[in-house]
Amino acid sequence: MNGKYRGLTNLGMVWLVVATTSAAAAPPLTEVSERARRVHDSAILFDGHNDLPWLLRDLGDVRFEKIDLSKRLEATQTDIPRLREGGVKAQFWSVYIPSGQPNPARTVTDQIDLVHRMVERYPDDFAMAYSADDLERIVKEGKIASLIGIEGGVAIENDLAEIRAFHRLGARYMTLTHNVTLDWADAATDVHRHHGLTPFGERVVREMNRVGMLVDISHVSTETMAAALRVSEAPLIASHSGAFAIAPSPRNVPDDILKELPRNGGVIMVNFYSGFVVPEAARETAKARQELREKYPDPAEFRKAMSAWTDAYKMPRGTISDVADHIEHIIKVAGIDHVGIGSDFDGITSWPVGLEDVSCFPRLTEELLKRGHSDDDVRKILGGNALRAFREAGKVALKLQQTRQPEVDQPTRSRKD
Repeated sequence: MNGKYRGLTNLGMVWLVVATTSAAAAPPLTEVSERARRVHDSAILFDGHNDLPWLLRDLGDVRFEKIDLSKRLEATQTDIPRLREGGVKAQFWSVYIPSGQPNPARTVTDQIDLVHRMVERYPDDFAMAYSADDLERIVKEGKIASLIGIEGGVAIENDLAEIRAFHRLGARYMTLTHNVTLDWADAATDVHRHHGLTPFGERVVREMNRVGMLVDISHVSTETMAAALRVSEAPLIASHSGAFAIAPSPRNVPDDILKELPRNGGVIMVNFYSGFVVPEAARETAKARQELREKYPDPAEFRKAMSAWTDAYKMPRGTISDVADHIEHIIKVAGIDHVGIGSDFDGITSWPVGLEDVSCFPRLTEELLKRGHSDDDVRKILGGNALRAFREAGKVALKLQQTRQPEVDQPTRSRKD
């Protein structure tokens, strides 16, 4: 959940216009070679982040009465025909929660319920996956493995029990923050108050490790990334981020973190939002954010001003080549085993030319092969690395459950009247 800044504005109708004019206009994949199609089809394309559940809420149809995902749609970047055309084999569906949303746990529960109902509504195409073994079995059955990722640690309402509850409902990763700093973790694009994670934030990471929920460092500050790397015993992911050295957005991952990633086994899943992909867009947005924060010290006024600037800014979209640049930089610094794909489709308002919707993934495969990457390495990038990290997190959880008790806080005693 990136380019739209959904917590700041109501984008239901705005998104409908953008999607109708851009997402539905993706040209045929005529430039994809037979080799690229063969490699793409043989890979497990495992996308780390798609915001369709929240978009359906924005568009006013959480019952699948007006919007039928079995048909090609104009109001979204995602539907079943285009998922099939794009060769998507496994998808983390984001269950997003705006940082200021009332009753965040309830809102996320509603989003989780939507994903389960979506899978039940289209059983020939989707199946829920709760483990790496589930994912591989579902892919062999010819269906799209559907997983749930929570976007925004505000969802747990500072209650460790909610981590266990959400895991039981199917959540398999949680982004520690969204765009607002929490009581226990600093966000990338907000004021940093904790120098990373507080002691409670460290307990959050440990409990996520214990239950088998991937720790997602997209949206968090660099200090929070470093703290999560230090505390986590399982691989971290960034479900939808990029390389800071290529595009200097605070939402991207700096080289200092990338260099440490191999010892953790983590994976940076590259985002398609132009603001994080295109160097010029990242620089201009970061500059505007700094200037407006100095001008408007009140958080509400700053968010309003930043939203207005974003609406007015004519962002360069970039190309598939820009996305490949991020992938190659992460390979250079962290290694081939530590990069993946996290598109953020249906959660972005600007995307590179040629990556208009979920049908377009084969074009990225073509670009990577043209750049000289081997068939096996491209398969790792498309999903092999993410699947490995997911499997390893499950193994760590099984081990920890043998030796560690759940993180529990004693509730305050109260007297019944």
